[in-house]
Amino acid sequence: MCGRYVLHMRPSEVRYRLQQDNMPADEWPDDDDTTIRQSYNFAPGYHGLVYRADVPDSGAKKQKDVGEAGGEKDSGEAQERETDGLATKETKYKLQGMKWGLIPFWTKRSPDYGSMMRTINCRDDSLATSGGMWNTMKQKKRCIVVCEGFFEWQKKNNGKEKIPHFIKRKDGQLMCFAGLWDCVKYEDAEDKLYTYTIITTDSNKQLGWLHDRMPVIFDAGSEAIRTWLDPGRAEWSKELQTLLKPFEGELELYPVDRSVGKVGNNSPSFVVPIDSKENKKNIANFFGNQAAKKEEASQKVKQEEEDEDPESNAPLPKPEDDAEIKQEKSLKREAPEGSETTDSTPNKAHKSEKGDDASSKAKSPASQPTSGRKTRSSTSNNTTAKSPSKGVGSKKITSFFGK
Repeated sequence: MCGRYVLHMRPSEVRYRLQQDNMPADEWPDDDDTTIRQSYNFAPGYHGLVYRADVPDSGAKKQKDVGEAGGEKDSGEAQERETDGLATKETKYKLQGMKWGLIPFWTKRSPDYGSMMRTINCRDDSLATSGGMWNTMKQKKRCIVVCEGFFEWQKKNNGKEKIPHFIKRKDGQLMCFAGLWDCVKYEDAEDKLYTYTIITTDSNKQLGWLHDRMPVIFDAGSEAIRTWLDPGRAEWSKELQTLLKPFEGELELYPVDRSVGKVGNNSPSFVVPIDSKENKKNIANFFGNQAAKKEEASQKVKQEEEDEDPESNAPLPKPEDDAEIKQEKSLKREAPEGSETTDSTPNKAHKSEKGDDASSKAKSPASQPTSGRKTRSSTSNNTTAKSPSKGVGSKKITSFFGK
């Protein structure tokens, strides 16, 4: 069966992807339509996106439908069909929002949740026999349910433990499920309600160990989809029945976060392997090239941090003349202990001025300890080093230390 799937894309995105696969849509919902759900945990009862031929709410018309007296074809549509059964270029298609869980057109009032859950899926073998509740839909109201992947649960310990697995196409293309739709209007209701079901078949070899059923999956833009949606085929046939078979392409599946089991939970982590070491990066990899952009931004921040590091970016001291060093030491010895130097205030202004003489920048603050060391390490001060200005002359090493 299929009881949960993923569709987090906006209608305009889905329309664009389908159009790239030669599945044009002449009508589609607005992205601001609040009834249509975009979710990584799409559940029954939600409104999803369905692709179908643009036919009346009663479904496609049979080619042999004629008037009782005059023998005219209904609205002339059948006359425009080709004899080989394929839809003509006049056939239009639409992308439509519908509620998951098919409600037949003859229903008088809204069913309860349990009744709706019984029609979220339709077995392919139930369509092989004549009659039944699906009889009208399978002939006149066939559709494609669009999604990005679906979930199945692996049962362990006699069903006590359930491990969710996400299944998607190996090639990353959209999944196109075979489906049926219908339109109902309840008694005393003003609006019509469109609903759908997903057709299931036997699992292929890849999924057999996980579950015995899987959705019928078509390739986007394939001849199978064209045949399935053809409004000229308004009668059930063996050809349509043979389209309902296990997927022959390659799938990718892996266990995911168990939180997906609760309806209402929604997170992009639900489509990331549970054993992934870098979940955030994997999310970006699954849905575009955001990981590369993220890494580029990280490298930029790292470079900026290195540029601001006083230990790695401190300017190298410039050798001074012996005469200047001796003069500076002489001034320090003559300064009385605890007295303030007259250049302490101008020293702050030197940080923003660029045209000062080199000799005026050589004076050091009075609060600086007068140790006997001749040189000072550029890595020993905790203050951030300032980049040397490009004014006239060169600053001495002492001008890089604040009070």
